[in-house]
Amino acid sequence: MNTSEDTFTYVYAAARLDPHLRDAMTDLRGIHGAPVLYVTTATETGPDDTPPPLAFATSHVPAADFNESALKHHFEDLEWLENVARAHHDVVQKLTAHTTVLPLRMATVYQDDDRARQALTEQHTTLAERLTQLTAHTEFGVKIYLAPTTPPTDPDPDPAIDAGTASTPGKAYLQRRKAQHNALEATYGQAQQAAATIEAIASRYASQRVRHPAQRGALAGSAENVLNDAYLVPNEYAQRFKADLEEAAAAIDGVRVDVTGPWAPYSFAMSPRQDPAPNPAEGRSS
Repeated sequence: MNTSEDTFTYVYAAARLDPHLRDAMTDLRGIHGAPVLYVTTATETGPDDTPPPLAFATSHVPAADFNESALKHHFEDLEWLENVARAHHDVVQKLTAHTTVLPLRMATVYQDDDRARQALTEQHTTLAERLTQLTAHTEFGVKIYLAPTTPPTDPDPDPAIDAGTASTPGKAYLQRRKAQHNALEATYGQAQQAAATIEAIASRYASQRVRHPAQRGALAGSAENVLNDAYLVPNEYAQRFKADLEEAAAAIDGVRVDVTGPWAPYSFAMSPRQDPAPNPAEGRSS
């Protein structure tokens, strides 16, 4: 138990405290290089036929960096956010390589180990049920992008359009706008067909799907993201799922389909209720 008032207990994920989890934590480091430990429920042993107890994968972080006022500042610091997010993700991915985990939101913190243990105990049933559903499953992401388009920027006549079809620069400009609009509509139609194709193939393998908001700005790059789905796939079908989607994507014209994974099941995990006193990140997500 951490007793120092200078640290908080940072929680990366919930998992069963089995030998796989213990092995995964060997020499594992998290935020600021702190060792990854665990907080578990009061009883660690039971009859041989009972499942292992639940545990939080944790590390101790400086309270000065994770108290409410500090986080308000840090969430505007992209470099700090990137470093913490990368450390959080690395821990979750390394644990996932050994056992089933429920990833928690970035910056899930408690005042100490006892508060974290209390939260774990209070939500034991919910977390255990969700872990059972995620056992032997993995997450894949599927995104569809439109190619970037260039809008007409000036009314100068285009000789190829004006010849015999437009008598003024203004009409030529409107014709170019109409042609661009028609091309964009056709591209959106191709994206809809691509989405239907992808969904039909994915439904053969996936047990669950989550539709995330389309990405915007720097996350999407120069192309427009029009579909951003996550699929939960049984491990036995994972390779076939990805191979079939990539084969279908290669045959789709006019759009780009990205299939990523396998990932820890972030999209299908549910964060436990936060401890309101030490967790200033309530309501935020990574």
